[in-house]
Amino acid sequence: MSKQLVSRLLGMFRSRAQVGADKFGNRYFTRVEEVDGVMKEKRWVEFKGSDQDPTTVPVEWICWLNGQRKKAPTPEELAELEARRERVKQNIELLKKKEEEEKKTGVRPVKTVGKFESPNLKSFIQQFPDTSLDQRKGHDEVSRSKDGTDTEDATIDTDRSSEPTGTGTHI
Repeated sequence: MSKQLVSRLLGMFRSRAQVGADKFGNRYFTRVEEVDGVMKEKRWVEFKGSDQDPTTVPVEWICWLNGQRKKAPTPEELAELEARRERVKQNIELLKKKEEEEKKTGVRPVKTVGKFESPNLKSFIQQFPDTSLDQRKGHDEVSRSKDGTDTEDATIDTDRSSEPTGTGTHI
C-alpha cells in the first residue's frame, strides 16, 4: 500500500463530521478533501443496521446528498415537514371518505364558481371619471306613458351632452 492511500484512508475517518440523522436512524456525514488539486465537499449516508435501504432516506436528505441544498435539513425543519405530510394524508383520507359517501348516496354537491348575485357595476363605472352619473342617466332614462310607448323625459333633454352622437357617415 502506498503512503498516500493510507493517509487518505486515515483522513477519511478523522476529518469526517456528522451533519445529522433522520427518523430511521441513518446518519449523514461530510468532509472536505482534495480532488485533482481542488477542495471538494463529499457527503454520504451511513445506514442504520445492515439493511442498506435507500428508500428510507427522506427527500430533504437526498437533496442535501446530491448538492441541491447547501445546508443540511435541521431537526425543526424535518419535524415541520413531517407534520405537514401528516396533515396532507389526513386531508386525503377525508376527501376519499366524502367521495365514497357521495357515490353511495348518489348526490353530488353543485359546484358554483363566482358570486351568486349580480355584479357591482359601481366599481366598473368609477374607472371612467370624465362621465358623471347625471349624464349617463340622461342618455339611458326612458319613461313609459300610459299607453305603453316609450317616451323620453323632457327634463332629461337639458342634461344631455352637447357632444355629437352620430355614426360618422353622412349621406
